[in-house]
Amino acid sequence: MAMTMNGEVQLAAPREAVWAKLNDPEVLKACIPGCEELEKTEDGGFRATAKMKVGPVSARFKGKVMLSDLDPPNGYKISGEGEGGVAGFAKGGAAVRLAEKDGGTLLSYDVEAQIGGKLAQLGQRLINGTAKKLADEFFANFAKAVQG
Repeated sequence: MAMTMNGEVQLAAPREAVWAKLNDPEVLKACIPGCEELEKTEDGGFRATAKMKVGPVSARFKGKVMLSDLDPPNGYKISGEGEGGVAGFAKGGAAVRLAEKDGGTLLSYDVEAQIGGKLAQLGQRLINGTAKKLADEFFANFAKAVQG
């Protein structure tokens, strides 16, 4: 099952500060809902473990995340994949862009993802609703982290 999502969030911080936080594993770990582990790997990516609940399906996903198309402080592409055992798998990526706006930074994102296994059987509406909720939660946490 494939899904797409996009959005933007206005942050009250300079673009360089937002860029630095987007590349800080401690900040990301604190902002990602359900994230239990996030550490930098030798190849410039991250190894991650997150516990997620989507409707009746609960799983611990282990996976890897890579950053590419780095264009400091304007944006990057983040892609990753995770295995959740019997719950299934998720993989995808997001283009993240930063632009100066209204004395702060406008962060915009476009996400494309695929899921399979039990998760894919839950239905598009539940998956999309959960993905939107997780994204909103991440950006609310990230805005707090960026604004100190």
